[in-house]
This record gives sequence, structure tokens and C-alpha cells, in this order.
Amino acid sequence: MRPPLVISIQSQVVFGHVGNSAAVFPMLAAGLEVAAIPTVVFSNTPDYPTLRGRALPGDFFADLLLGAEERGLPGRAAFIVTGYFGSVEVALLAAGFIARAKAANPGLRYLCDPVMGDAGPGLYVPEAIAEVMRDRLLPLADIATPNPFELSHLTGMAIATLSDLQRAAGRLSLSPEAQLIVTGCALAETPPGMIESILFGPDGIGRHPTAHVPVALAGTGDLYAGLIMAGLGRGLPLPRAVDLAQTQTTRALLQAQRLGAAEVVLSDPEFRNALLTMGSVENTPG
Repeated sequence: MRPPLVISIQSQVVFGHVGNSAAVFPMLAAGLEVAAIPTVVFSNTPDYPTLRGRALPGDFFADLLLGAEERGLPGRAAFIVTGYFGSVEVALLAAGFIARAKAANPGLRYLCDPVMGDAGPGLYVPEAIAEVMRDRLLPLADIATPNPFELSHLTGMAIATLSDLQRAAGRLSLSPEAQLIVTGCALAETPPGMIESILFGPDGIGRHPTAHVPVALAGTGDLYAGLIMAGLGRGLPLPRAVDLAQTQTTRALLQAQRLGAAEVVLSDPEFRNALLTMGSVENTPG
């Protein structure tokens, strides 16, 4: 039986672990098949003194999407995940691709990680890209994973409490059946020393606290989304996939802290072993 296929449309870097360079490894290690389509190709993240590379030209990106369609990937994919976009044109092309894929393959699930900004740096994409996220990509999503800053920007609401978060979730342009995971929440109700993922869906609200690692590293959200995909692809229900993602992301952050790295670290043996052993009988779909 072929493993589940994930089409992952995200950034790519030569050095470091962000975008597809963070998300693809855990999906592969968990036993999924991944078709990685870059939106930008950079030498590294913008956190370094120099940055080389660029966003993919629209015609080049469209050609890659066409090639994926010619190989029949949308028809047999179980999931699509999107992350950072470097241009409005590429974001709109991706939205069209996802809409066509979902029309052709009704069982396809789309995870939209609206990579736009965070509390420290603020908004780091042009406002026009944020608008494409809000108006074109999120309405297609089955799962969305914004952080509190992104949710606040998308809805125009300040977020400090669980009630604020719930009201903002109701204003997001998601379908009624979609599930929302708000990541990295430090709310008034969050226990001291903890950070939470808050899951909203048709079954209500789920709170998933974990120990807060006081470091802010590039690639954390991209890794988290990849781990969610890894868990879902191995047949875990979404709440368990969230717990897996939190545990493994914390492990990657702690390893980076020990090494003094500026980005998440994926080489820890326990991190890799947890992914390699996910394909047990109890976690295998169907």
C-alpha cells in the first residue's frame, strides 16, 4: 500500500531549517510521501547579515504546478500544506491550484499555515499577501494553524484571553467544518511557564498546554505544521497530532538551545526515532 502523499508548498532555503527545509523531513521520517514545491528559494533566513535568492517568478511556479498536475499528484494526494509566500502572484496561483485539486479530489485535506508574522517582528509579508491568505487560501482550508499575532491581524481583533481567542476564531474566514489550531498561545488563562495550542472545531474547544521554551527560532511554526501532517498521515486524530507536534517541536527547540543554534535542529536522535516509530500498527490508517 502506498503511503499518504502530501503536497507541500512552502519556502526553501539552502542553509538551515525553515519552510519545506523544516517540514519535509518529519513527514518523510514518519513514512509519508512528499511532493515539495518551493515558493521562494533563499540561501538562508533573513536573520543573517546577507540573504541571497528570490521568490520564484510566477511563470516558473505555475510551470511546477502544471508538472504536478501532469503527474496526477492532486488526484492521489491525501493532504496539501502551504506556508510562506514571497509574492502575491505565487499565492494566487497556489490558491487556484488548491481549488482545482479539491474539486478533483473531494477527500483531499488542506492545511493552511498563514505564515505572515509574529509578535516580535510584526508583519513580515506585504499586506496584499495577507489579504490573499484571508480571502483566498483560508476559505479553502480544512485546517488552519495561525499564531495569535496572525489571527489578530487577520481578524482585526486584539487577543489576550481565551474569550478573545474564541471571538477572533469566529471571525476568521473558514468553512464551518474547518478546524483551527491557534499555536503558541500565552493567554491570561495559560498556566505560568506553559504555552498552549488551542484547537477549535465542530466538536468544541481543546486546550493543549506544554512547557514554554523561552527561545524564538526561525522554522518553529513550519516544523510544527509538518509534524501535524506527519501525525495525520499516520492516522492520528487531530488532537493527538497536536500533542505529537508540540512534544517534537519542544524537543527540537531544546536541542537548538543546547547547541546555541539560531534555528530549529532536526538531528536529535530521540526526535528522529519518535518519527521513525510512528508507523506502528495502531497508528496506521485503515
